[in-house]
Amino acid sequence: MVKNIMIVGVGGQGSLLASKLLGHLLLSEGYDVKVSEVHGMSQRGGSVVTYVRFGEKVYSPIIDKGQADFIVSFEKLEAARYVEYLKEGGRIVTNIQEIDPMPVITGAATYPGDVLEKLEQLGISVDAMDCLSLANEAGSSKAVNIVLMGRLSKYFDIPVEKWEKAIRECVPAKFLELNLKAFALGRN
Repeated sequence: MVKNIMIVGVGGQGSLLASKLLGHLLLSEGYDVKVSEVHGMSQRGGSVVTYVRFGEKVYSPIIDKGQADFIVSFEKLEAARYVEYLKEGGRIVTNIQEIDPMPVITGAATYPGDVLEKLEQLGISVDAMDCLSLANEAGSSKAVNIVLMGRLSKYFDIPVEKWEKAIRECVPAKFLELNLKAFALGRN
């Protein structure tokens, strides 16, 4: 049985480190893992999507619409943008932060209100939290990605120690304590 996780966000938010960490962890658990990065205009704050697929045998790195078990979103509008990829019974794990897309910045559109409430009204399981505040509490606004990984870890039968080991193996030593703290804040 193959499980599918989509990590969606805006360029520069650390989604690539999050997918590397997840891939590393799942490989160490003995799964066949495929990670595929689909870059939008990442340098310009555009949408960035990463697919992480794992199971006994994974043949393709791509997740089709209606197949994602989880959508991990760095920004709530990105969660809504990719909701059609979520499978029935899937879950969105999202940061509540709002980052204005280009049409909002230019004044051509307004940021839609109550995005998460609308998703929940559709019967979608949404686990939303203020990851930016938790990242700042850990020591850096750049740790939102690891706060999200901490939150995602609650939905896996993989011991916390193994997640922490993966963080130690994927994060530069000078940022290790900050990231371990961010992970713990997201998980708890």
